Amino acid sequence: MTGPYTTIGCTTDDDCAVITLDRPRKLNAFTAVMRDELIAALDAADADDTIRAVVVTGAGRAFCAGADMSDPDRAFTAAPVAAQRPVDMIDGVPRDRGGQLTLRIAACTKPVIAAVNGPAVGLGASMTLAMDARLASTSARFGFVHTRRGLGPEAASSWFLPRVVGVAQALEWMLTAELFDAGEAHRAGLVRSVHEPAELLPAALALARRMTLGTSPAATAMTRRLLWAGLLAPGPERAHLAESHVNHELKLGPDVAEGVAAFLGKRPPAFTTRVPRDLPAHPVGWPPGTPADVQESP
Repeated sequence: MTGPYTTIGCTTDDDCAVITLDRPRKLNAFTAVMRDELIAALDAADADDTIRAVVVTGAGRAFCAGADMSDPDRAFTAAPVAAQRPVDMIDGVPRDRGGQLTLRIAACTKPVIAAVNGPAVGLGASMTLAMDARLASTSARFGFVHTRRGLGPEAASSWFLPRVVGVAQALEWMLTAELFDAGEAHRAGLVRSVHEPAELLPAALALARRMTLGTSPAATAMTRRLLWAGLLAPGPERAHLAESHVNHELKLGPDVAEGVAAFLGKRPPAFTTRVPRDLPAHPVGWPPGTPADVQESP
């Protein structure tokens, strides 16, 4: 988890990884290097079975001011196709780097929580949409300002944002490209709670522990995966099929028996599965990059 990194910091707080966007002089503006380092840090958190959750926050007075317009990696110009790595191409065009990050966040096997400590603009707002919860400081400001830069939505925000706040609110925020405060974000459901600055990170860590204390690591990972998959399912029958497969595999492990025994014995459960070591192998299908989707019966 410790790097080496140049644009982020990584620490642990008990069983939580804390990833800090760490370019405070640039208001933590996003670069290609930051993308690569964030993905590497998420890979490390997923691979470490002692980590149960991830909290993402920013250093200094901002969360993330969006893409760094001075980034030499051609953030705001059409880069020559021949100069791109194969992994950075899709359908013959360069991939949106923010989308690469949000797909990786969505693929995480551990809960991911945003502690938005200050302005989160453009990609700074979009990157939080694939996280499981967003908490905001009273000093936080948000803005989906892409049209003011001549751009359309990025970081898969045209998919995530309507599912978080509804299409009408998503359209208003994206088409006006205006900044809005934490109170408006809270009323619309973009953030779950608003906190004084000194209380923000402790509140995010407390929520992470509520998600992980007394819960099965394997079941938590599969629940996260099933919920994203459910948003793509054509109907409840597909969700029923996926849940049936997942729960069958979870019952083959030790945690279901322990959960039932703990309930009957009126004691806290002592789950023993570890992620990724004990993650059920059955595919659920979201996000891209995870195994193929559950196949329906003929």
